[in-house]
Amino acid sequence: MKVKISEGKEMIENKFKKEQVIGIWTLVSYEVVDNMGNKTYPMGEDATGFIMYHPEGFMSAQMMTKGRPKYASGALHTGTQEEMATAAQGYLAYAGPYKVDEVNKVVTHQMTVSMNPTWLGDSQPRYVNLDGDILEIVSPPIIEDGKEQNTKLIWKRVAA
Repeated sequence: MKVKISEGKEMIENKFKKEQVIGIWTLVSYEVVDNMGNKTYPMGEDATGFIMYHPEGFMSAQMMTKGRPKYASGALHTGTQEEMATAAQGYLAYAGPYKVDEVNKVVTHQMTVSMNPTWLGDSQPRYVNLDGDILEIVSPPIIEDGKEQNTKLIWKRVAA
């Protein structure tokens, strides 16, 4: 949208709209930075995943550690306790409704289903920044292990 700021001059207004996040995005980076500037990659520097925002107001996020081992049995739902724990540790998934606060550039995810039962029923706000086909999502600060941390995810729009 162009906005006239003075006679003969125009500037592009950078407003965030819900429609801009709708679509499918692939994970570029998942990192956690603490208040001392230490950066970690909970699922490795090469984590992979998708986040999808549907125009009807529902979303789904799936992320995983690359190279997760298959169950030795080849079964879908039954590995050994150790295999299943390793599989769960290397995967993050949730879905549910989402809301967009266009003024404050916040998307709030409501966890109706989640791989992590601790998140069931949660509503988690995320600050968003959109630059072309790159979507940056940052969590508000949380305290974990006595340190303030922010989670930052960078997503790239999947081409149609």
